[in-house]
Amino acid sequence: MDLYLPIAEMSVNALLIILLGGGVGFLSGMFGVGGGFLTTPLLIFYGIPPAIAVASSATQITGSSVSGALAYWRRGGVDPKMGAVMVGGGLLGSVIGSIVFAWLKALGQIDVAIGIIYVLFLGGIGGLMLREVLGTMRRQNAGLPVQRRARRHHPLVAALPWRMRFPRSGLYISPLAPFLLGAAVGVLTVILGVGGGFIMVPAMLYLLGMSAAVVVGTSLFQIVFVTAFSTMLHAAQSQSVDIVLAVLLLLGGVVGARLGARAAETLPAERLRLFLALLVLAVAVRLAVQLTWRPPELFSIQLLA
Repeated sequence: MDLYLPIAEMSVNALLIILLGGGVGFLSGMFGVGGGFLTTPLLIFYGIPPAIAVASSATQITGSSVSGALAYWRRGGVDPKMGAVMVGGGLLGSVIGSIVFAWLKALGQIDVAIGIIYVLFLGGIGGLMLREVLGTMRRQNAGLPVQRRARRHHPLVAALPWRMRFPRSGLYISPLAPFLLGAAVGVLTVILGVGGGFIMVPAMLYLLGMSAAVVVGTSLFQIVFVTAFSTMLHAAQSQSVDIVLAVLLLLGGVVGARLGARAAETLPAERLRLFLALLVLAVAVRLAVQLTWRPPELFSIQLLA
């Protein structure tokens, strides 16, 4: 069944968009990532204009993250104090990101900028993930103990002033560190339409030194508020949010997130991480090809009957 998108000004297969939202929502619930780093490129591949894909995918991330965050909240996997500090930084970063987004759109370079940033981010993140998971799997196959990094915050984080206790995370650090981390993710949320979990989760583990038990849930908690605010900014400033597209993505995303949260408790973690790393790299390569490959015909004319 085809539906017309009023803002994107095109028709889409509704079932395909729902399934896309469901698949990304599944990854969101499983890994604590908002999923926008996959939703936006996949929408672009489908033919949705990049600016509209960014703004509309933020809405889907909000819905799928709410479902996942509630699941982790019920099992005590959220640090609300840490999450509130990150949300404060994320809201500030969203405002800064909206200014940059409007500037790039006024220059007419928003589509190219989104593509280039995605290639760099996905290529870098996917490469690091793949290297880590392959190293872990090699040690497991050789019967060697898997080396786990000690849970401690980075020396730069330890040097920041005004320390505060975060009992649920097991930390005594300055709130400036999670605030600045949240602000950086807020900028990316507006410009790229991502929840930022693919950056937030590793940073919470290796920079802040948070307990792994609350990292995923706290990441989703922060994503809910920041992506909702970013959606409002897009709707008010650039009018790029296509509500029909957003609803289709939400229908699949909410269900997928709940299934992902359950699957995270049963499926083998290393193979899942390997799959995610390969998927991220595949999307990065596909975007790079789309940006650099010269089509045989630069322009085409389609006659409407």
